[in-house]
Amino acid sequence: MERAYHKWFSPVLDRSMEMLVFGHSGTPVIFFPTRSAHFYDFENWRVIDAMKEKIDAGEIQVYCVDSIDSESFYSQAAPPMRIVRHMAYERYILEEVVPFIRKQNENKQLVAAGCSLGGYHAVNITLKHPSVFTKVVGMSARYDLTKPLPYFADLFEGYFDENIYYNMPNHFIPKISDPKLLKQLRKLDITLVVGREDTFLDNNMHLSDSLNKICVPHRLYIWEEEAHRPRYWREMVKLYL
Repeated sequence: MERAYHKWFSPVLDRSMEMLVFGHSGTPVIFFPTRSAHFYDFENWRVIDAMKEKIDAGEIQVYCVDSIDSESFYSQAAPPMRIVRHMAYERYILEEVVPFIRKQNENKQLVAAGCSLGGYHAVNITLKHPSVFTKVVGMSARYDLTKPLPYFADLFEGYFDENIYYNMPNHFIPKISDPKLLKQLRKLDITLVVGREDTFLDNNMHLSDSLNKICVPHRLYIWEEEAHRPRYWREMVKLYL
C-alpha cells in the first residue's frame, strides 16, 4: 500500500500540521481522528489496513489529518475562544488541506469521514459546506457538544453563542430553509453509524430526525452493543467507505 507523510506550517493555525496519505488514486477521503488523537492513530489501530483492498485497487485515497482538539474543544481557554479555535481548524481543512488534495488527486469527488469526535468533525464540516464535499460518513459520533451526557460534559460549560450554534448540527440543521443550501444538502451521500448502547445514540437519532424534517436523504445504521472501538470501526469502514 502506497504511504506518504506530509508536513507543512499552516498559516491559518500558525503551527505545523502533519498528515499521512494512503493510496495512489481513487476517491479522496479526509479521515478525521478521534478525540484529541492524531494522524497516525488509524494506522496504528489497523483501521487503514481494513481498507487496504480498496486503497490498493485505486478505489479510495485516504488523507489522515491531524487534530487540534486539545487547543479547541478540550483546551483550558475560555469557551468563546474554544469555538474560535475550532473554526480556524475548519479553515485549515478548507483552505489548505482541500487545495492540497486537489493538486494530488484529479478525482472531483471528496469524502469526509471520522470516528467519535472525528465523526463530528466530518459531519459538521460537510453539512456546512455541501458544495465542497460529495459524501460523509460519521461513525460513533456526537453532534451536539453542548449537551451533557453520561461521562461527557458540555464542552462549553453552559456558554452559547452564534459561533457555537452554527457548529452544532443538531442545532442548525433543523432551521435550514434556504432553497439553494437545501438543494446542495440533498445531493450529499450521508451515512451515520452508531452503536445501540452508545451514549451518542440519541444524538444520532436527533440528527437523523432533523435531516428527515428538511427532506435530506441519508442512512442511519444502528449496530449492536456500543460499537465505539477500533475493532468496530475496522468493520464499518469496509462497509461504508
